[in-house]
Amino acid sequence: MAVLHGAAITLLAKYAVYHPTDQTLVVSLALAVLVGAAALWSALDAWRGLPDRGKVWFISALIAGPVAGVLYVVGRAVFVDQTGVSELGGALTGGAAFSALLVLIPAGLGLFVGGRVGGRAQPPSEEPRA
Repeated sequence: MAVLHGAAITLLAKYAVYHPTDQTLVVSLALAVLVGAAALWSALDAWRGLPDRGKVWFISALIAGPVAGVLYVVGRAVFVDQTGVSELGGALTGGAAFSALLVLIPAGLGLFVGGRVGGRAQPPSEEPRA
């Protein structure tokens, strides 16, 4: 998820360089892809019944935030505008928090929905003996 977030933010920065006034649709589509990826992936985890999936997604969100921030600064420095280390502070605070929430909230929704939709087959209950 961190790589997906870092790549999306870097692509949005690259797009903003060439189209500074026409960003609304592209930003909306990028957010939809990021939210959809987290929700679908977590729903599949819940549907498959993986153990400790809530804890795994919580830790994933905590890790994805700072890693996506670092990847954004590196990607922007390499592909967009030679951004320096001075951007790292903002990326590791506000940007990391936003990325973590952008993973955590859709993942929670996906875990909720995935656990209820298309549930696993329940083992047959034993019939009482007469």
